[in-house]
Amino acid sequence: MAAERPKKKVPGLSYEGRFYDLDTLLRMHDEMLFIRRFEEKAGQLYGLKKIGGFCHLCNGQEAICVGAAHAARPDDYILTGYRDHGHILARGADPVAVMAELMGRAGGIVKGKGGSMHMFDIKHNFAGGNGIVAEQVPIGTGFAFASKYREDGRVTLCFMGDGAVNQGAVYEAFNMAALWKLPIVYVIENNQYAMGTALARASAETHLFKRGLSFRIPGMQIDGMDVLAVEKHLSDAIEHARSGEGPILVEAITYRYRGHSMSDPATYRTREEVEEWRTGRDPIARLEKALVEAGLVEEEEFKRRDKEIKKEVNRIAKEAEKQPLPDAKELWTDVYKNPIPDAYPYPGRPA
Repeated sequence: MAAERPKKKVPGLSYEGRFYDLDTLLRMHDEMLFIRRFEEKAGQLYGLKKIGGFCHLCNGQEAICVGAAHAARPDDYILTGYRDHGHILARGADPVAVMAELMGRAGGIVKGKGGSMHMFDIKHNFAGGNGIVAEQVPIGTGFAFASKYREDGRVTLCFMGDGAVNQGAVYEAFNMAALWKLPIVYVIENNQYAMGTALARASAETHLFKRGLSFRIPGMQIDGMDVLAVEKHLSDAIEHARSGEGPILVEAITYRYRGHSMSDPATYRTREEVEEWRTGRDPIARLEKALVEAGLVEEEEFKRRDKEIKKEVNRIAKEAEKQPLPDAKELWTDVYKNPIPDAYPYPGRPA
């Protein structure tokens, strides 16, 4: 009998007993870097007035978007608030359509009628992009209720900011989810500032993962600036919800490098504070450092990838800008799923 050949060691990294092969790690890196460069380009286009309205960038929070997308199944539902570009890109949406939506173009992901805050992609089970603070929480709870009712095995990941947790509808949703043991993971992206107010000034309890305890919802706090920590712990949380144990609350500690929106100069925090997070905890730089120190990737390779991604983002922006504006007739579409003809006549209604 021939001797068994020794198994070839697969290059990669481990985090808390979970192994990530090199291909997965590089994919996570490139996805985070793509979101970073995409958001930088969006900020540039906003400054040139090619993007209008509200625009909330997620620079610094990319690890949550990417880690969550890797942890979830493709058929799981994802909902978030209005800082949604990173989440929909990580979910696999067409980046040209996302950029076109930011510019209000007809080829946008929702035909140029939603803009920055109202991205939606049914093909990838991404249900927004919700513009009202915390509205995604009761809606996401409804998605989880539907999954339980249909017994389809899906889990809903519902993201909210640290400011949204103070809305009353959040706790009504928590109570229902706990009572019915719904398959939902509530994720708080705690970036330290609800618009311009520091967490400690607005919340008596700053450990937000405890906010579900009165409803018997277990919670955990994780490092939202480490993509492996996000993927590992959200995978565990998703398994908890999918197994029938009911909802779970995850607080991901993170930080946004830009203001709350493009109109926010962020004068409520110091440059030193922002720089400390940028240089000491940046999710992209941390993953690059880990791969270099492990001898898996050379630094020059990351420079090459960054150059290629910047080139691709510039191409995407140019392609999106070439698209036409929506036809005026689009004002009347997608208002009702099943319009009632002649029920409410009004001036200008199309025949």
